[in-house]
Amino acid sequence: MCKYFSQAKLSLNHLAFSALQNLLFCVPKAAVLHGKSVGFASQKSRFRNVKTQLSIFKGIIFTKRNKKSSLFH
Repeated sequence: MCKYFSQAKLSLNHLAFSALQNLLFCVPKAAVLHGKSVGFASQKSRFRNVKTQLSIFKGIIFTKRNKKSSLFH
């Protein structure tokens, strides 16, 4: 009888340990990883916006330069 009781207690301890490990490690880890992915996504969109703005400015600068150079020739 003691043998089975100790095994039941051991499995209960294992279950409690597993639940605590899940709460202490997996949940915060998921939150941190989610934060990282959100950070990278916002960084990518920021770079994408800058790239778009650069292409617009590049078009404005080169068209103005070409118009000025055609006036002087």
